[in-house]
Order: sequence, then structure tokens, then C-alpha cells
Amino acid sequence: MKLAPSLVSLSLEAVQNELLRGYDVLPDVYELPAHLFDALVARLPPLSLHKLQNEMPKWKRDEYDADECFTNGRKRTRHGSFNDAWRSLFKQRWAELVDQMEPADWQQAYWEVHLQNCIDDAAEVALLPSFDVKLGEIRISDAMLKFIGYEWQNDSSTSKFSKLYQHCKRFGHYMRSLRLQNVLCIEETCHLLKNSRLESLVLRWIRTKDHVRALCQLLLQNRETLTSLEFIHCKLPSTFVNAICASLHVKGMQSHGIKQFSVHASSFLDSNTVLPSEFSSFLSSGRCLYSLRFCDVRLDRNFAELVFNTLLDASSDLSILDLSDNEIAGWLSSFTWKYKGSAILSTGAAKSLASLRVLNLRGNNLHKEDADNLRHALVHMPALRTLDLSENPIGDAGLRHLLPFLVEASGKGFPLADLSLENCELSSNGVIEFLNTLSTLDKSLSSLSISDNRLGSHVAEALVKLMGTSVQVLNIGGVGLGSSGFRELQKVMSNSLKLVKIDISKNRGGIESAKFLSKLIECAPELVAVSAAYNLMPPESLTVICSALEVAKGNLGLLDLRGNNLDKLTNDASILVDLQRDGKLSIVFESSPTLDAPYDDEP
Repeated sequence: MKLAPSLVSLSLEAVQNELLRGYDVLPDVYELPAHLFDALVARLPPLSLHKLQNEMPKWKRDEYDADECFTNGRKRTRHGSFNDAWRSLFKQRWAELVDQMEPADWQQAYWEVHLQNCIDDAAEVALLPSFDVKLGEIRISDAMLKFIGYEWQNDSSTSKFSKLYQHCKRFGHYMRSLRLQNVLCIEETCHLLKNSRLESLVLRWIRTKDHVRALCQLLLQNRETLTSLEFIHCKLPSTFVNAICASLHVKGMQSHGIKQFSVHASSFLDSNTVLPSEFSSFLSSGRCLYSLRFCDVRLDRNFAELVFNTLLDASSDLSILDLSDNEIAGWLSSFTWKYKGSAILSTGAAKSLASLRVLNLRGNNLHKEDADNLRHALVHMPALRTLDLSENPIGDAGLRHLLPFLVEASGKGFPLADLSLENCELSSNGVIEFLNTLSTLDKSLSSLSISDNRLGSHVAEALVKLMGTSVQVLNIGGVGLGSSGFRELQKVMSNSLKLVKIDISKNRGGIESAKFLSKLIECAPELVAVSAAYNLMPPESLTVICSALEVAKGNLGLLDLRGNNLDKLTNDASILVDLQRDGKLSIVFESSPTLDAPYDDEP
């Protein structure tokens, strides 16, 4: 039999209903004892909680902040009770997001995400051919109203929140981050969000003069707070870029406050012979500019060279430069001609490069000559930690061009720690020479990826030496190790490998890959994640792996065994369940290689 609700519960429910219907019961609510007030706060829906918190009189706030200052040795304030309630409401509605963020103000986070949802829904309505009303008049769905606390669909009070403009007016000042599609990039949107103080703005499919005109108005409204600007699938010729950059300058200053500027999968500029004046000024005057990304924007070597040369004399502390997925072979030739022979840490050659920490040149069709040119540029980047040259056909010759820099950088204390050379048309001879050199350096890399190069089993001996260094992250997936390569890898002797993450997938290692994995679990106590997918492991491999996991005392949290032939689990299924029961280890397991995207490493 269901228990009857308590008198306190019924009373709180009655107060909650009165608040939802808009009756003025707040003066009485604020007189509730602290324990009843907290109980009410914990059960209110968003709109009622919002009203209760925002209309609390100052005298009551001060009283509550002082009341019961210490309970069980812990300081307690009303703000904390409200924040916990908002976090709970956020988790109920967006459980998948709550673990990805930890804002100081959960009320602000709740209404920001709610309003973004309203704007996203409005964009879908505005795209319909039948749409013929003002944007602000778009009706908010019943489901959305229910989320924020209105469940009485016939209640006249819902009219206060039935239209988009009402939500923008009430909650627009909570907006810090905004995603905007082109259909909503209109002047009316600027009016709807006139109270916002945007810090981050992501724009999609901006392609017309009208889009840019409205965007510039939105930028002017938020230029004093905006720090991040991103364009995705946009068409931005020089005239558009000039107008956008001109709108970013803070009034009364010669610079702007943008820290992150990104253009992705877009058409950017209509000429690569000269930079638009306002864009050039944007690059050179961005004292706060931290991250600059031009990814897959159809750029050629001329534009890359122009941007690079502009940045040389800029006064920004640029930390991230991403030019990936373009076509910029030869872009550093003039730089090399001018500065070739300069020593590491030389001054005056490229002052703005001194702060660069991440350089992403993935997928730019760079060849061995570009690797040679890059070597001369790298010596002017003393803070560089991450370099990505993946998917460039630099070959063994290009790799050899980089070796002198790595040797000199190690001796000079350069912090380069993360190097990616995936799919660079490297051979076993070039990689063996490279790995043997790394293994002798005083300070080796902490992260290296050489995946998807056809190296074969001969590279295994050099890999054993490398694993004995300080390397913590190693990706050797799809290099063709085979069974013989994994047998060689089992010769690793150290019981204190520094490895934290390793990828040995797509190597057709069979049972030998399982044996190496077993040895690795024993020798690398700090190991957190392993990908051993698509290695053609036979069913008996599971016994080998489970035996190692049972005795392991490490921190392994993720083991990827997808795409192997581990279809006989009758004897080991219970072991797998026990190993994952405490929540520390997650085993991604699918026995059939056909369950995921096909993989073929045959030449």
C-alpha cells in the first residue's frame, strides 16, 4: 500500500503550485524556517526557483548568510542551497552534459542552455517554407514549457513564456556562449539578444551580405565581452572578413579582445595575394590572441606565408596555430632563406613565435623540402610542446631533416613533448633510425604517434628501446607489426615503464598481441588506456588477458578489444564482469570484426 504523503510534503506542494500560478506568496515563503525553506528550494521547478531566488530581499539574504554559519563543521549559505538545486535541475534535463562542465553559477548555466535549445528549435521552424512571422513570435513547444515548470497547458500564465521573444527578454542576460545558424543571423536576433554579454560565438553557414550585416551588429553589441569567434561552413570573401574584423575593435582601443579565432570547413578570402587590411590589423593588433585556426579552408602557400609573416611582427602571445587540411607546400621557403642558420633561442628573428605551444600542420601535402624548411622555423619556437605533421608525405628524408632539431632541442631544454607522424609514408629504415636517436636523448618525447605507416615487424626492436624511455603516450596502430613484431615487443624488460596510453590496434598480432598486452599490464603500472582493437586475436587470447588483469595492481581504466575473434566467453565472461564491477575498468568488447567499420591493412 502506498504511504500517504506527510502534511509537510502537502504544504510544500501547495506552495509550489501557488508559485507556479504566479500568486504573490513570496513574503510568506521567506518567513519559513530554514529547514523548510531548503526543502522547498530542493523541489521547485526552474521558473519558481528563479523567481524565489531573484526576488529574495536583501535583508533575508543577509540573514540567511549569517544563519547557522557552521553546521557539522561546514559553512552553509543560502547561495549554496540554490546552486545545488540548480545543478540538480540541470542534471535532470541534460544528464549527458552535467559531467562535462562545472560552472560557478548553475542558474546561469541552466538558463543559457535552455535559451540555446529555444534558439535551436526556432531555427528549425524558421527554415520551413511556410514560415512567415517574426522570429520572436515563434511559439515555444509544450515540452519545453514543461521542462521549466509549466504543466498546465490551459493556464493563462503560460502566455508569459509562450513566445521566443519572452524567453530572450527574461533569460538573454544569462547568455555567454551562443551557436547561431545563418537563418537566425538577422537584425531581429540582435534585438532579441540585446541584453546578452556573449563571450563565445559559433556561426554556421554565413554566406550573404545580410548575414554579415546582422553579424557585425551582434559583434558590436558584444565586442567588449567577446573572446571566442568560430565560423563553420561559411563563405567569407575579403569584404566580409574586413567588415567582421572592423566590428571587433573595442571602442577607444587600437586592439580587440578576441582570444580564439577559428575558421573551419569554409571558403575564406577570395584572393591569397594580399591580406585584407582589417584582417591584417586583426592579426597584428591582437594582444590577447591565443588560438588561431584555419582548418580545411582551401588555403594555399601564399596565404599561409602571408599569415605567418604577419604573425612574426605581431605583439600577441599566440599559443596555438592550426593550418591543418589545406594545401600549403612551400609556405616556409622564404622564411628559411631569410633565417637559415639561426641558432635556437636566437632573438629578434621571430618574436611572436616565442609563445607558440601547439603547431598543427596535418594534411597539408608537405614534402621533404617542407620538413627541411620547418626545421629552420622550429628553432624560433622555444615554447613549442605539440607538433602534428600527420598525413603529409614527408617520407624518410623529411624525417631525417627533423632529427637535428630534436637532438639540439633536447640539449637546449626545449619542451617539445608531443609529435604526431601518422600516415607520413615512412619506412622501417627511417623510423628505426629515428627511434634509436630518440632513445639516446637526455630528454625524449612524452607522446609519439607513428600509426598508419607501413613499417613491418623490423621496427619492434627499436620500439622496445623507446618504451624504456620517458614516453607516456604511444600510438603504433596499423604499422604492420604482425605476430613476429609482437613477439619482439614482449622482450621489454623494465618493470617501471612510464606508459600511460598505448594504441596497438590494427596490427594483426593474433595471440602474440594478447601476450604482449599481458606483459605490458605487468610492466606499466601507470597504464590507463589501451587500444588493442582489430588484431585478429583468437578466443584463447581472452584467458591470457584476463589472467594479467586479475593480478594487475595498476590504474587501467579502458581496454578496447573491439574487432577481435573473441566469441567464446563461456569460461571468462564472469571474470570480465568481476573486473568491471568496481567501475574502475571499462572493457569495450565486441567479438565480431564486422561490427565496426571495416579495416584492411593489406598492401
